[in-house]
Amino acid sequence: MEYSYNTIKDNLTAIRSRIAEECDKYGRAPESVEIMAVTKTVPAEVVNYVFGMGIDLIGENRVQEYLSKQQDYASLTSLGTSPRVHFIGHLQTNKVKYITESVSMIQSVDSVRLASEISRQCMAKGRVMDVLCEVNIGGETSKSGIAPDELGDLLKAVSELEGIRLRGLMTIPPPSESDIYLGRMGGIYEKYAAEYGMDVLSMGMSGDYARAVRYGSTLVRVGTGLFGARNYNV
Repeated sequence: MEYSYNTIKDNLTAIRSRIAEECDKYGRAPESVEIMAVTKTVPAEVVNYVFGMGIDLIGENRVQEYLSKQQDYASLTSLGTSPRVHFIGHLQTNKVKYITESVSMIQSVDSVRLASEISRQCMAKGRVMDVLCEVNIGGETSKSGIAPDELGDLLKAVSELEGIRLRGLMTIPPPSESDIYLGRMGGIYEKYAAEYGMDVLSMGMSGDYARAVRYGSTLVRVGTGLFGARNYNV
């Protein structure tokens, strides 16, 4: 697939403008919402172009794909750029060891078992990993995430583990009735944020990021809306 850098630039300008409009509408500062470039199937050289436009946060869904790009991302450090990588896809416990040294956050923690393995690996490496607990807000069998009524127990367990730092919540709401689920997720975040010192609510993607801002999202994950439609069979 060919990528148009001019189109990507225009897309990013439009995304930033839309977020600013929504923030103004709901009394929020535009800088309170961070834009993540979701880079599934996107070549490293295209991702590097986005870094040059002021986006220093990317989201990777697949461990193997991320590892294949990792060296290209690392090379930017010598150019004065320090890209941050969040892992946002479903993560198997046997793959945790491959990413704990290089990613800055894991957004898809949905079980004590996974959190415990992240804790174990990070303690062995002498570091602390920021994590988000993923909530399956729509109860969809096709998606990962903890059920809302089980979230309290998970948060308590995760907050007590060493080697990880609980920063907040992540969700992927059903595309239908998105506003309803975004609103519910915003309420759940408010319920637990103060208790656990949370400061990140990661929700909103290419199709609903503007609405997510209304319900308190602090981080929107944009892939197709930034890079265009991609071949997900790669």
